[in-house]
Amino acid sequence: MGVRGESLLQANKSGGWKKKLSKFTLPLIMVLMWLIVFMFEPRFLSFENLSNLGRQTSIIAIVAIAQTFVIITRGIDLSVGSTVGLASIISAKLLVAGMPVIPTILISLLVGAAVGIVNGIIVHDAKITPFIATLGMMTILRGATLLQSEGKLISNVPKSISKISESSFLGIPVLLYFLLFIAIIAAIIIKYTVFGRNLFAIGSSEDSARLSGVNVRATTYGAYMVSGLLSAVAGFLLTARLASGIPTAGTGYELDAIASAVIGGASLFGAQGSIIGTVIGSFIMTTLRNAGNLLGIEAFWLQIAVGTLLIIVVFFDQLRKRVK
Repeated sequence: MGVRGESLLQANKSGGWKKKLSKFTLPLIMVLMWLIVFMFEPRFLSFENLSNLGRQTSIIAIVAIAQTFVIITRGIDLSVGSTVGLASIISAKLLVAGMPVIPTILISLLVGAAVGIVNGIIVHDAKITPFIATLGMMTILRGATLLQSEGKLISNVPKSISKISESSFLGIPVLLYFLLFIAIIAAIIIKYTVFGRNLFAIGSSEDSARLSGVNVRATTYGAYMVSGLLSAVAGFLLTARLASGIPTAGTGYELDAIASAVIGGASLFGAQGSIIGTVIGSFIMTTLRNAGNLLGIEAFWLQIAVGTLLIIVVFFDQLRKRVK
């Protein structure tokens, strides 16, 4: 073997090791964060707080998974938080009115899916950039949420619903099982289906994907529909967790979802993203908020920290793109 062949082999080996090591970077960052917080506040690793952290993460992680589907296509969905809020209010109103759980869930999911399809139509057919299209939808949905609730809290949700979020199985919150189920299904879709491969193809180059025979319209519709659908699931689970419908529910979730996805390895330039990375990114985001609350840091400072983190994450995403 020549010198060049040996150098290429060594480069491939080192590249392989780097790729393997990079898989452990996020989990190590999360564990390191937990240990640092534990040093300052031992209550952080208490069973009660870890259960609470799991419940907090479950809902935002589902929204972040929704966002990941869109980000992979080089899009963005700013309406996820408002979809959560609308689904939460609709499900709360229906449950209080006496509608059974299954029909309530189905109606909430239909609303979320409809929102997603409309977003897909606006983005693909009307050729409006995803940022502007979903920003407008975010405002529309928040207004619809306030109209539905008349700006008031919807309480008296049946206790059987609130037990969903309070219950645990084998010491693990039930909400985490919901997240695990959704994450597994989403990971299979993204990694092993034609639809998943098409998402990455569009994110890499929409024109090339179209020339390769990818149905760009259907795939775009599908990405935004999944986003709306999962956001509606999160909305119902949020109603269960809060035992009520709150008009402002889901506010700010869009930014947390974007940050979680990008921290987890998704790129705002498209064609990159993984479900497990997004879930870990969500845990990192909620750890930041949870630790801040335990340490007595004011919510305003936490908001500043989250915003700063989002800017830093996007900056490194751009830097990563330039290097490539």
